[in-house]
Amino acid sequence: MAHGPAKGLGRWLFTTNHKDIGTLYLLFSFAMFLLGGAFAMIIRAELFQPGMQLIEPEFFIQMTTMHGLVMVFGAIMPAFVGLANWMIPLMIGAPDMALPRMNNLSFWILPFAFAILVSTLFMEGGGPNFGWTFYAPLSTTYAPDSVNYFIFSMHIMGASSIMGSINIIATVMNMRAPGMTYMKMPLFVWTWLITAFLLVAVMPVLAGAVTMMLMDINFGTSFFNAAGGGDPVLFQHVFWFFGHPEVYIIILPAFGVVSQIIPTYSRKPLFGYSSMVYATAAIAFLSFVVWAHHMFTVGMPIAGELYFMYATMLIAVPTGVKVFNWITTMYRGALTYETPMLFSIAFVILFTFGGFTGLMLSVAAADIQYHDTYFVVAHFHYVMVAGAVFSGTAAVYYWLPKWCGRMYDETMGKVQFWVAFIAFNITFMPQHFLGLAGMPRRYSDYGLQFTDWNMVSSVGAFLYGGAQLLLLYNIVRTVKYGQLIDDPKVWEGAIGLEWLVPTPAPYHTFVKPPVIKEGAVGAEEWLIDETPSYASYKTVTDAG
Repeated sequence: MAHGPAKGLGRWLFTTNHKDIGTLYLLFSFAMFLLGGAFAMIIRAELFQPGMQLIEPEFFIQMTTMHGLVMVFGAIMPAFVGLANWMIPLMIGAPDMALPRMNNLSFWILPFAFAILVSTLFMEGGGPNFGWTFYAPLSTTYAPDSVNYFIFSMHIMGASSIMGSINIIATVMNMRAPGMTYMKMPLFVWTWLITAFLLVAVMPVLAGAVTMMLMDINFGTSFFNAAGGGDPVLFQHVFWFFGHPEVYIIILPAFGVVSQIIPTYSRKPLFGYSSMVYATAAIAFLSFVVWAHHMFTVGMPIAGELYFMYATMLIAVPTGVKVFNWITTMYRGALTYETPMLFSIAFVILFTFGGFTGLMLSVAAADIQYHDTYFVVAHFHYVMVAGAVFSGTAAVYYWLPKWCGRMYDETMGKVQFWVAFIAFNITFMPQHFLGLAGMPRRYSDYGLQFTDWNMVSSVGAFLYGGAQLLLLYNIVRTVKYGQLIDDPKVWEGAIGLEWLVPTPAPYHTFVKPPVIKEGAVGAEEWLIDETPSYASYKTVTDAG
């Protein structure tokens, strides 16, 4: 098993190696991130001033829809699947993922799914024009013909997610190193195991929703058509039963990433490991019972509104446990502020802010004022961008030296962080004010009273887009010209199996499984008996 990768294009087309597939996912997700960002730039350029400046209203709503779909399903989700592919086998001492051929298939159907989705923009009638939540009857009765291609691409994307999730579950449950019990697994592995179960549970619900759309459009059924006895509100129930767990599918791996990074640069074990695991499981469970808080304005009975309001507020409790544990981990630690730590601290601050605006939205009576305004857009982006994108960027900076054996430019990383942090807040903070003043979302034009904050928001958006180009440049420069490092433990405070393999990580790792002798991961003593080509390591870290 000492052989390396195949040469040429065949390596990437036919690979079953978890590191190669992880790399493919990360490259694809970054490409989709830039594409979705380009759609956002069109949106913000149009909204820079009132009146129709650059594009038609119909194309504006297509851009709004495609931006959401590409970012959620094409950028953020595949990015975390890529991190899972790269890191989970390394973290649990497995030689590879459990189902490597299915792993290859789950990636390679994704580019086709998104090629189909983006191609709808060039079809007669244009692309999807009903928002990323594709509510019926907008997406059934009034949709362009290209909606059938959109539905097909959603089915393919869902199949990819289900295959990837089954692979992660099978790997974590069956391929952990001897002595690696569940309560010794790194938090990133735990968050992804729970996320994988969420995906398996809710992706078929999404498939059902788009299949019912397909039937209504093409075969005369009336699932969502009131004229035929159906109910448009049924679509919202079905969609959000998928959609709300989807929010946590995106954010739980982000929690895992931050739970790896903060202890490293605090030089302390994670505070409250077991409570973090239980809080993650509690969040996942509660995510299934709060879906209708997206629907307070549809005419729910008061008892329903009260139930969903209180259930939504309850999610703040396990989320608060996590935030408390991260802050306590940093308290009196020997902190240093490398780029991954900066992004992680920003994540904790901004995600908490987004959580508070989520609590505001959870109040049913108040939500009638906030609903479908830019306040919701601001809340959503504080959770998604400051949550998922900031933590994903932190993860790339954190593990990139282990992946490629070269150190990124720390100064450039910090410059990129500060540009991204400041630009993000310039972009989305004003949208809270716009929403509270009554500006509706997804409108291509607005009254003069909203002009100033929209101009500020658009300037911030273009600055934030520039920060992502800085990130791309830093990554490419690192891979090509970064300073070589050969220390397995790239970061001084890093703990875990992935920091015991050579740097850069070999193509095949853990051919002979390591043995975890005692102690919770990173807190006590390890005795690792690795493959003959590696040294035997014994690391002892202070339990703090």
